[in-house]
Amino acid sequence: MPKIIDHDQRRSDIVDVTWDLIVRGGIEAATMREIAAAAGFANGALKLYFPSKEDIIAATYERALDMMRQYVELDGLRGITALRELCVSSMPIDDERITAGRVLLIFWQMSLGNRTMHDKYLEHVREWRGLLHRFLTEGREDGDIVTGTPDEQIVDEIVLLNAGANVMSLVAGEFSTIDLQHRHLESLLDRLTRP
Repeated sequence: MPKIIDHDQRRSDIVDVTWDLIVRGGIEAATMREIAAAAGFANGALKLYFPSKEDIIAATYERALDMMRQYVELDGLRGITALRELCVSSMPIDDERITAGRVLLIFWQMSLGNRTMHDKYLEHVREWRGLLHRFLTEGREDGDIVTGTPDEQIVDEIVLLNAGANVMSLVAGEFSTIDLQHRHLESLLDRLTRP
């Protein structure tokens, strides 16, 4: 009887291996040859599951985004409370999030020279910014956010705070401690509650 192959599981295994290679050695370590060897495949067999290395990297990026989304618990939250939760979920405050940030940083680097990856990243940023705008609008409706600072400027500050925290946690962790990240976030959110 022929062996039944779970193709989705194989794709997931390939992404797991790629994730580990990137975390340990950067994108340079995630060659097709290394990915195939670590996954236990012949070099050409990866093409049965992913047409190219770009597709494997894109799937690995999706894994990092999914991990970040899992940290967000927005059920029943709105306004400034939801805004805080979304910001904290994006901060590199534990080993898993720092690792996800490392994979995201590598994806950002690759997206500079790859239009498909660049567009994928912009889609993510637009989704994120849309949520931030929604929560700011709700906070203003609820009377919790009263600042005169325009929402677009606040969204820019939050995106830069979160993206900067992720980069700094990887390249200069002593300047982006968890405590410091929380203090910056709370300072920003506190400013939103004052006219």
